[in-house]
Amino acid sequence: MQHRIIVLGAGYGGTYVAGCLARRLHPADFEITVVNAEPDFVERLRLHQLAAGQDLPRRDLAAIFAGTGVRLRLARVTAVDADRRTVTVDDGSGADRLEYDTLVYTLGSTIAEHGVPGVAEHAFHIAGRPAALRLRARLDELDGAGSVLVVGGNLTAIEGATELAESRPGLRIALATEGELGGWLAPKARRHLLGAFDRLGIAVHEHTPIAQVTAAGAVAADGTAFDADATVWAAGFAAHPIAAASGLAVGGDGRITVDKSMRSVSHPEVYAAGDSVHAVAENGLPLPMSCASAGFTGKQAMAAIIRELTGRNAAGSPMVYYGNHISLGRKDAILQVVDGDARSKSWAVVGGRTAARVKNGILKGAAWSVAHPTFGMPARRHRRSAAADRSAEAATA
Repeated sequence: MQHRIIVLGAGYGGTYVAGCLARRLHPADFEITVVNAEPDFVERLRLHQLAAGQDLPRRDLAAIFAGTGVRLRLARVTAVDADRRTVTVDDGSGADRLEYDTLVYTLGSTIAEHGVPGVAEHAFHIAGRPAALRLRARLDELDGAGSVLVVGGNLTAIEGATELAESRPGLRIALATEGELGGWLAPKARRHLLGAFDRLGIAVHEHTPIAQVTAAGAVAADGTAFDADATVWAAGFAAHPIAAASGLAVGGDGRITVDKSMRSVSHPEVYAAGDSVHAVAENGLPLPMSCASAGFTGKQAMAAIIRELTGRNAAGSPMVYYGNHISLGRKDAILQVVDGDARSKSWAVVGGRTAARVKNGILKGAAWSVAHPTFGMPARRHRRSAAADRSAEAATA
């Protein structure tokens, strides 16, 4: 029997892992299925551009996986039963249950509401393509006028606010954050950031936590009311609740607890990568939810799966986070490098058009690597090892 591998989610981590496994594992021994709700690979790092009104290139998953043997199942994952090794999906025509021998969980993340009333009912966000398109439609209704409040001070909030301000200059953009805007950046980078916000006419309200979102805007914890035709919630990310309900061991934030190979500590046939996993970097700190982290954890999971199923070595990835690349519209950006303790380096900051070109190159490179996941790898496909065959026989005996 073929060993059934199911990959949940086709984001940066899932698409890369599936492609690598398909090109490294022999199709006579392994069946690889990718489950994803959309037919396209979504460049999540560019969704603020989509919301602002820009059209992004389509990246068809069927084309990405063409010739690899990967089976693409277009459906929404509704449940995982880690004890029974099943996944429940819904493709719009009804529920179906899939069985697996190895599961790769890469369902990513969604917005963190932080228990704030009104977020689900009234706020927009850009954590997914459908959500970004809903915000875009709302901004189109405003027809170049009106006001937008962006809530949050992280990378998504910064990139979203600056992109909207540059692409739709008729809008009045404000940002409210509970801390300092870009407070983690080195002084030079933060000055550049604040200068960009001033240049784009974005009003900044620091130390202003939002306590409620309404149909007409938002209300801060101190009672200050912000009128807004659209409130964009960008106050962090959270793991999808599917992992916590699956029986897998998860941390307090709902992310899957794994060992250094990205293998679940409670269910060894399950691996996780991307925003879904609580992974610790070489410096002992958790990796942030990011495209870079998806790459690190995806490579680790891929290498571990190949070792486990074939007995052959595959290169993993050093778990080192190098820094932030932050878009400030299409013509400006910041590249902030961090040291081994994740502290910003004062001398490694680049701003302006050069940084914008570098950031665009990084985004293109990330998308290219997803479509070419084994560039530079040996093309040989590995058969299952005798040990793996004996293990499978024992499991089914």
